[in-house]
Formats: sequence, C-alpha cells, structure tokens
Amino acid sequence: MKNIKVLGSGCANCKATLKLIDEAAKESGTDIVLEKVEDIAEIMSYGVMSTPGVVIDGNVVHAGGVPDRKTVASWL
Repeated sequence: MKNIKVLGSGCANCKATLKLIDEAAKESGTDIVLEKVEDIAEIMSYGVMSTPGVVIDGNVVHAGGVPDRKTVASWL
C-alpha cells in the first residue's frame, strides 16, 4: 500500500491533483492511503516551493501544476 500526500493550500490545482490520484488508484485497483496536507510548515519540510506537491512513501515525486493522468498512473 502506498502512502500518498498531496501538498497544497487548498487551491483548485491541489484539489484537482487529489481527485486525479484518487480516481487513478481506483481505476487501477491500487490500495493507497491518500492524505491532503495544508500545513505550510509540513509542506516546507519537504522542500516544496510550488504547489501542488505530491509525496509518495516519503519521497517528493512532483511539485507545481497538475500532473497528467499518465504520470499519475506510473506512480501507482
């Protein structure tokens, strides 16, 4: 099971990224724990300066802008 965090303040891109990851996981049948992180200090602790950021199992895999569906599928 993958632990995925979407880092961001709650902007439209952050919400879209969260929804995209959730949908892709359901489509692929992948079990994930999906968490939305809005705490600025926690976001900064990952070194993410532009949101949305995506962290999978403790590793930053994306920062800034909504990732495309193919990229999200490759993470899963």
